[in-house]
Amino acid sequence: MKSVEKFYIELKGGIDLDKTEKSGQCFRWIKDGDAFIIPAFGMLVKVSEARGGIDLELLSSPKKKTDPKSLAEIWSKYFDAGLDYSKIRKMPDKKDKFLSEAAESGAGIRIIYQDSFETLITFIISQRKSIPAIKTSVERICETAGRKIPGTDVYDFPTPDELKKLSSDELSACGLGYRASYIHETAEVFARGEFDAEYLSGLDDEALIGTLMSLKGVGVKVANCTALFGFHRLDLFPIDVWIQRALDTYYDGTFPLEKYHPYNGIMQQYIFAYRGQL
Repeated sequence: MKSVEKFYIELKGGIDLDKTEKSGQCFRWIKDGDAFIIPAFGMLVKVSEARGGIDLELLSSPKKKTDPKSLAEIWSKYFDAGLDYSKIRKMPDKKDKFLSEAAESGAGIRIIYQDSFETLITFIISQRKSIPAIKTSVERICETAGRKIPGTDVYDFPTPDELKKLSSDELSACGLGYRASYIHETAEVFARGEFDAEYLSGLDDEALIGTLMSLKGVGVKVANCTALFGFHRLDLFPIDVWIQRALDTYYDGTFPLEKYHPYNGIMQQYIFAYRGQL
């Protein structure tokens, strides 16, 4: 695919694309040599690391004419360009060897600011599934309900209206199992306008978590992951079995959230990525 537009984005504190992709927050990045192909916001881009930031190539035809400055703003927000992660990596207490090592090991991981509806659906899918299985189900949903991104053969993530049209059999064919009914009901709630990104974005952290948990199949972990990765609530600390094991081993079961406000979610990502090296 030919590039439609190219630009550079500086990322304070840098980025490691491989570490970020493997940190369990996004499920549609496609490895392409040293770069990644990323479908998001109705666009397809190729991203590679470059001198303290990224080089980004737009590979899709714009749905409407968008100037380079606006494109750069969209993707700068996606990669959390304004936050200096090098300063956050220095936050761990020197007496906390485990977290200090996790933060050092996690250098280059950034929190990706994803589309909130896509994040919610993908984390509903993620329950009790391996990352490869999650990715397969997500791609099947996109191919079944989504539309091709203009000028490419890659499918965009479906809107609530598109997703709710899938029958039970079509959803089951995407490998969703018991999650199919959760996803159908969630898509219908959003399609009816009962919830939308603007309304949810206006809620504080506690209200956002509570509102997300009112949806069928959304427990505390899925709600926290959605809030962290889809609404950029960086102080939230999702806990899965791996995180809990680390907390039980190093913190008597409870992480000292008061020490790392407002960046507990970033600390959680460092711990999540580091747990595989222990």
